[in-house]
Amino acid sequence: MRCRSFHLPSGVSLLVIAALTLAALGASEKPKAKSMADVLAESKSSEWRELDPENTIYLELMNGRVVIELAPRFAPQHVANVKTLAREHYYDGLSILRCQDNYVVQWGDPNAEKPELKRQFTKGKATLAPEFDGESKVPFTKLPDPDVYASETGFCDGFPVARDKKSRKMWLTHCYGMVGAGRDVPLDSGGGRELYVVIGHAPRHLDRNVTLLGRVVQGMELLSSLRRGTGPMGFYEKPEEYTPIKAMRVAADVPESERTMLELLRTDSPTFKRVIENRRNRREEWFAMSAGRIEIGNVPLPVRTVRK
Repeated sequence: MRCRSFHLPSGVSLLVIAALTLAALGASEKPKAKSMADVLAESKSSEWRELDPENTIYLELMNGRVVIELAPRFAPQHVANVKTLAREHYYDGLSILRCQDNYVVQWGDPNAEKPELKRQFTKGKATLAPEFDGESKVPFTKLPDPDVYASETGFCDGFPVARDKKSRKMWLTHCYGMVGAGRDVPLDSGGGRELYVVIGHAPRHLDRNVTLLGRVVQGMELLSSLRRGTGPMGFYEKPEEYTPIKAMRVAADVPESERTMLELLRTDSPTFKRVIENRRNRREEWFAMSAGRIEIGNVPLPVRTVRK
């Protein structure tokens, strides 16, 4: 067996060769880490869905519109009641009464405790039995990471949900932007006359204690930027602090030319799964550390305006 030898150019050492080799490898083109915008740009049109006008509510404030998608699969009675109240114009002229920092914004009738002054209605129901959870045999995009409050979390119909493996129950979770029906101590004391939106870090201890019935898909900044109330639980102490509600309308009752046309990424789509993985492992240049995990409250629902 012959031993082959080789000769280096004059003045060049093995260490220099090694350094040049490493530099060449480092200079080679590395695939750029994709941002969420990059992921969405590669999505197919079939992976997006338009809002159903019959299950969309417009909360009209003096400075803009809040668009709320309702969740009839999870709270059919509450959703039906809220739509009935909206069609009866029950909410028109009511007020945002509460803004508790890192928690919720709540609206309702400021005269609810005054029988002679409170808003009357004829078709909507005053109270309903709670709708805290339901069967889990529905489409479910599961998050890969464990959760503190449930055995599984994920998404169904665009909404953040939790699921229990043993009972096979599934329920909506209190993530940022979720909409619920306020209640008193009795479980059946709510119904939709008072509604709230989560404006802070997900208060998941409220899950299955209050009926959630939808989520804000556009206009959160109009609620999250409101002046915080100084009374107990963030209630405003003076009527002049209230934010008036111009109207609440079912989108199907609004002329098409006046609707807010939005598309939401389907949460059962391949692109949404890539969004989840993108959020779990942030590899953009700015990030020094990738978490490698994610919780339900930190997965965004991509929304875009429809251009027709």
